[in-house]
Amino acid sequence: MDGSGGDLALPPAALYVHVPFCRSLCPYCDFVVVAGAQAVGPRSRVAAFVAALLHEIDLRAGALDASRGSPGGPRRPPLASVYVGGGTPSLLPADAVAEIIDRVRARFGLADGAEVTIEANPGPDDRGDLAAFARAGVTRLSLGAQSLDDAELRSLGRRHRAGDVADAVLAARDARIGQVSLDLLYDLPGQRLATWMATIEAALEMGPDHVSCYALTLDDPDAEGLTGPLGDHLPTTAGARRWRERARAGQDEDRAAAAYSLADAALDGAGMPWYELSNWARPGAESRHNLAYWERRPYEAVGPGAHAFDGARRRWNAARLDAWMGALAPAAGGAAELPPGDGEEIDVEMAAAEELILGLRTARGIARERALTRAEAMSWATEAGLVEEVPGERVRLTLRGRLLSNELFARLI
Repeated sequence: MDGSGGDLALPPAALYVHVPFCRSLCPYCDFVVVAGAQAVGPRSRVAAFVAALLHEIDLRAGALDASRGSPGGPRRPPLASVYVGGGTPSLLPADAVAEIIDRVRARFGLADGAEVTIEANPGPDDRGDLAAFARAGVTRLSLGAQSLDDAELRSLGRRHRAGDVADAVLAARDARIGQVSLDLLYDLPGQRLATWMATIEAALEMGPDHVSCYALTLDDPDAEGLTGPLGDHLPTTAGARRWRERARAGQDEDRAAAAYSLADAALDGAGMPWYELSNWARPGAESRHNLAYWERRPYEAVGPGAHAFDGARRRWNAARLDAWMGALAPAAGGAAELPPGDGEEIDVEMAAAEELILGLRTARGIARERALTRAEAMSWATEAGLVEEVPGERVRLTLRGRLLSNELFARLI
C-alpha cells in the first residue's frame, strides 16, 4: 500500500533514514537489524544497500515533486531535520554518508541550520570517521552508550566498554560535531540503583548536550503480529527469546521508578531539564527531529522498517532486507520501485488522542482547552496527582504522572 492520505497529506518537515547494519545483534534489540557478514567484511551488503537507499530517496522525493512541486517552493518547504538511525549507521563509509546527505539535500532540500543526526556505537571499530561525518553535514551525534558499567555492558551483549564512550565524546568534540547525545538504559536485569547512579554521574562528567534514558523493554514482536511479510519488525531469534525470558525475571517496576526519579533529579540539577518523558537536554539542545514526532509534524522515511507520517496516514516499509532491496535494486536491470510495506489511515478520533498523548509526553504539555476534550480522564489524572497546570494555560505531567503515564494514556485512547 502506498496511499498518500489524499488532500490532507502534508509535506515532510523531517526525514528518517534507517541503516540496518550492526556487527552483532544485541539480544534485547527489536530494531530492524542485520548483522555479521552482511554488515562487515568481503560479503557485506552495505554498498548495494546504499545504492538501493538512494533509489528510495529519489522515488519518495519524486512523489512529492509530482504532488507539491520542487523542494523550497511555496508548497514544499525544505527539511528541518534528518536522522540517520539504525542499526549502526556509523559503520557506513564516510563517503556513503556524504552521498546520502547530498542526495537528501538535492531531492528534499535542507533548511539553513538544519539538524542532521547520525547514530553511532561508541567502540573504536564502530564509531566511524566522525570528522568526515561532520564535513558531510552531520551536526549531531547520538551515541548508544546504554550503560557506563562494564559488567552491565557485557550482560547486554554490547561490544564496547565504558571507556569507549568517553573516547567517542572527545572524538566528536574534536571533530566539531555541534551536539552529542548519550542513550542510556535502566531497569536492566538485577541492576542496582547505585550502579545506575554511577552511570548517570559518569555520563554527566563527559559533558553531553542531551541524554536519553529508556527503561529496558522486552517485547515479543512475533506474538504481536509485527513480523509478517509486510511487518515492520524482524522475527526474534531463538537465542534472543531465551535471553529475554531470563532477563524479565530480573526486572523490577519499583526499582525502575526509583531509577527514573534519581536520573531526573541528577540531570535537572546539572542544567539538563526534561523536555520529553525519556529525554533531557541543555536548553537549545533538544532533538529537533524527535520533537517533530511528538508535535505530530509530518515526516518522510526511507530504509527497511522505516515509518513515515503525512498528517493523515502512517506508512511503513516492510522490515525484510531482501524484499526491500529486491524492489529498489531489481535483478536483470529492471526499474526500481517502491518497496513493500503497509500503513493505516488516521481518523479524527485517533488524531485527537494522538495529539493529547504525544503532547503530554513533553514538558510543554497541552493547552488546557484541549485537555477538556477528555474531561473524565483528565479529571481522574488531576485527582491522582498525575497532571498540573503550568503558565500559559497549559497542563503537563507531574513527576508522578510521568511514572504512571501509561495508565493515563490508556484512558485517553
